[in-house]
Amino acid sequence: MNNSDSKPPTPEEISKKLEDFMKSSFGSNVNFSSFAGMGDANEEPDSEEPSEGPTQRDESIFDFNYLPKDIKRHLDRFVIRQEDAKKALALAVCDHYNHAKYLRQQDSENIEFAKQNVVVLGPTGVGKTYLVKHIAELIGVPFIKADATKFSETGYVGGDVDDLVRDLVKRAEGNVELAEHGIIYIDEIDKLATRGNAMGRDVSGRGVQTALLKLMEDTEVSVRNPMDMQSQMQAMFQMRNGGKPSKDTVSTRHILFIVSGAFSGLDEIISRRVGRKAIGFDAVKGQEQDQTSSLFRAVSTGDLIEYGFEAEFVGRLPIRVVCDPLASADLCEIMETSEGSIIRQYEREFEAYGIKATFERSALEIIANRAVKEQTGARGLMTVAEAILRDFKFELADSGITELKIDGELVAHPAATLAKYMALCQDTDTQMVQREVTTFCADFQEKHGIDLTLDLNAVRLLGQRSAAKNMSAMAWCEQSFGDFQFGLKLIEKNTGRRSFTLPTQAVDDPEGFLSDLVLKSYEDQSKATTEPETP
Repeated sequence: MNNSDSKPPTPEEISKKLEDFMKSSFGSNVNFSSFAGMGDANEEPDSEEPSEGPTQRDESIFDFNYLPKDIKRHLDRFVIRQEDAKKALALAVCDHYNHAKYLRQQDSENIEFAKQNVVVLGPTGVGKTYLVKHIAELIGVPFIKADATKFSETGYVGGDVDDLVRDLVKRAEGNVELAEHGIIYIDEIDKLATRGNAMGRDVSGRGVQTALLKLMEDTEVSVRNPMDMQSQMQAMFQMRNGGKPSKDTVSTRHILFIVSGAFSGLDEIISRRVGRKAIGFDAVKGQEQDQTSSLFRAVSTGDLIEYGFEAEFVGRLPIRVVCDPLASADLCEIMETSEGSIIRQYEREFEAYGIKATFERSALEIIANRAVKEQTGARGLMTVAEAILRDFKFELADSGITELKIDGELVAHPAATLAKYMALCQDTDTQMVQREVTTFCADFQEKHGIDLTLDLNAVRLLGQRSAAKNMSAMAWCEQSFGDFQFGLKLIEKNTGRRSFTLPTQAVDDPEGFLSDLVLKSYEDQSKATTEPETP
């Protein structure tokens, strides 16, 4: 066979041979993966040239024009409480990016610039990650999160801290200039503290602190990991194909570093310094967390050094932010008002099975109280809610049930409530009634803007009454509830209420039930207008 007719090996073929060679020679310590998406070496270079200068998104970063109040208003939509933390983070972010903007406009490397890197102290589940994530989304910079425990000093088993910067470039889709203005968030930073005299070389505590020092200040990081053969081969093929060499280093000068942790035990160090007595076993419930939060606000550089951090490392984190623990009332407010509430998530999950789930305040209060006992902050809400609602999702998904009222009774006695729903599912006639009632309520809402639902017992009774009169459930609803909008509109005017669940009393005596509701709304309005204002 003529050698001139043979084709050169493709990158994939070279990759496979190199991978086998590297693994046989050096083991698994060297990263190597296939050249996915690289294309054949004989292909023509991509005709689309890399754009010069920043993209439109880049310009929005460099022309940063947010005010601290803009950022705090955005955070208020997602994070409950943490007022001091929101203000401190908003100011730190604005100062950081305004400095970066100024330095770029001056086009000078000689201007002194003290970075506004941040350390956030607070218990788990109070919104630390959520705060940083939504700041990054608002201002449009790439954001990555990592746990400090995954890293080790360069040359040892574990992640390389420089990979944080490379991951930021990946998140920016290869746009180095954009990545150079991103946010790196490192959680569980307290796990790097090295208290006491450890035996042997420390590669996961003090060593990682030292490795992070350079990143947090101002250094250049290679875009390609020297131990990653894939990156090196990509560079080689790019040059071979005639492509323009991309920027091969990333400056960390304008990357904002935010680290966080629960810092368990730091409060004891601060307490000894300020002379406060530790809380005894007879402390009021919740008081210990409140005191810890108060002590964290008095933290000093010396406290952090005694806790196990290097003085140079602490010096790279000049901004200190404290997040407060969340009480049951806070967790309830999160579920009711936060745009990221898990209640919205559960509503969507049930909706996927054709079920309209509605949560009442009585249910949220019980869920919040149980979540506090989990001691994982807002994360406990998911733990508690899932334990209560898991069987409802599983059993009702194909049951024909179209509405689920999640109230205090359901949360307190989920098994008994589910049994009632399952009994309803086994009653074919009741299912038909439920569908007609749901249709009537949907039409009522569309016409009058008022949400109507009937509880399970009311649906059953309605089915019996409509059958006794030899009429459909829809016709019975039209006859009994068709003019309810007039009374309900009065109630809405008096109290602002627009959602009503009708019990069996409404089926027994529609006019009497509605009259009682209207009268009560006037009483509530009268009480609201006559109660003296709190001085």
